[in-house]
Amino acid sequence: MRPLIRAVIDSHALRHNLRVIRGAAGARVIAVVKANAYGHGLVSTALALGDADALAVARLEEALALRRAGIGARILLLEGVFSPAELAEAVYEGLDLVVHDATQIDLLERADAAAARCALWLKIDTGMNRLGFAPREFAAALARIRNLSPAPRELRLLTHLACANERDDEVTRAQLERFRAATHGLDYEVSIANSAGIFGAVPLGCHWVRPGLALYGASPFTDCSADSLGLKPVMTLVSSVITVRRVARGESVGYGGGWVAPRDSQIAIVAAGYGDGVHRSLANGATVLVNGSRAPLTGRVSMDMLAVDVSALEGVRVGTPVVLWGEGLPVEEAAQHAGTIAYELLCSVSPRVPLEPR
Repeated sequence: MRPLIRAVIDSHALRHNLRVIRGAAGARVIAVVKANAYGHGLVSTALALGDADALAVARLEEALALRRAGIGARILLLEGVFSPAELAEAVYEGLDLVVHDATQIDLLERADAAAARCALWLKIDTGMNRLGFAPREFAAALARIRNLSPAPRELRLLTHLACANERDDEVTRAQLERFRAATHGLDYEVSIANSAGIFGAVPLGCHWVRPGLALYGASPFTDCSADSLGLKPVMTLVSSVITVRRVARGESVGYGGGWVAPRDSQIAIVAAGYGDGVHRSLANGATVLVNGSRAPLTGRVSMDMLAVDVSALEGVRVGTPVVLWGEGLPVEEAAQHAGTIAYELLCSVSPRVPLEPR
């Protein structure tokens, strides 16, 4: 029996997006698959991205899940490690490690020859003020890394952009200037660009890029669609109508009675709610696709159901398919109606929603 709600995952679109990103970036691609590949399925996404130059995850547990699935690709651990046991495991699994804090250098200095078996990425905080060494601290951190004995197998440098999604932003230019000043005269490969940086107006000039959102077919910009960037949606969140009700003019629908029918209406009840990852904050008037046609939500999203005004549509019945976002309805549009960003909607898809390969 087919589930009422499911997230249909198009691996062909995923690989298409990787090709588009590689062409736009002109650099090696680290495919970011953290947070269950932004809700798309960690292992299946990693397998589909076999042509990526590396994968990136946030935490050790994610990397270990990939290794247990038999994935031997280069994996970058974006938050690094925090204990001798984690370091030993990361070394055993052949992970690349971001080093962003002095305590992580302490670990490497105390570990017997661990650094020699690691590829390290030293992070510079150029203005995000989250992870990384401030420019004034960078030279000392780099000196400690260089003095590790034996030396690291590989060493690269990276930073993260705070405002690249704002296109030609002065914050991005200032971050680049800080990065270039800190690394002047050094001959290391660098990684700077996230999805917005790859497609943005500010030239970054890096050897490795780290796309996340763009891989999954969503635009990082508010003024530019994914389609205009050549990207295709990877996830289509699809559900079904479970009943159709006649609601008389003046009657309300849903919790709180916030939507009142302006006329005699037909309301389709759809098996999708915040228990599935459809945000309760989706406003009245946000649209879904009912059998391919747009129709507005009515009333509040509840845990398992939402209501859609299908008065203008013909042939809506139990079992009629409904697209919440994805093919034909960009996730960015749904996110705007919910007052959030596409990242959060994709990552919020509940474990009870099965991932269905196309």
